[in-house]
Amino acid sequence: MFALPLRDDARLSPLEPWHAEEFAAHLDRAREHIRPWVGAAFVTDDLDGARATLGRYAERQAADGARLYGIWRDGTLVGGVMFVSFDAASGTCEVGCWLEPAAEGHGLITRACEVLLDWAFTVRGVHRAEWVCRADNERSAAVAKRLGMTLEGVRRASWPYEGVRYDAQQWSVLAPEWRTRGV
Repeated sequence: MFALPLRDDARLSPLEPWHAEEFAAHLDRAREHIRPWVGAAFVTDDLDGARATLGRYAERQAADGARLYGIWRDGTLVGGVMFVSFDAASGTCEVGCWLEPAAEGHGLITRACEVLLDWAFTVRGVHRAEWVCRADNERSAAVAKRLGMTLEGVRRASWPYEGVRYDAQQWSVLAPEWRTRGV
């Protein structure tokens, strides 16, 4: 297994089915904070749900699709990043993230997403990476901007949550833009 340092006190590693207990404990700390911003199927309520979520991502990764990575800070799982979708044949992927409140504001998500995008563009030859977030999720939009993404538009009333439909922003960055960004 690999672990890439994000900072002195934080690392990025694959989040796999054998992490189910740790993932469930993390979701207990993060659940209500992330629930409005991530897909309903991701935010599980118990250990069996955590196992199922990690299992789904493991199956998708085995098929060269979606992938899931955890962010550990001082040895504790505090969030993660993912390829929500990954299609090497069409040259597209979508990146997503989540983080518990105690880990916010330290640049962990931006750095972890840079690792994923760099791999997608330079190793796998992806041409287009996307980012979708609720339009009122200012923190998520700020990450997209820091990653050099362009806001392409707003999908009106496309994000259902607790009986309300929210607008969603669609962001992207293309391989030539990624290679020439000023990082």
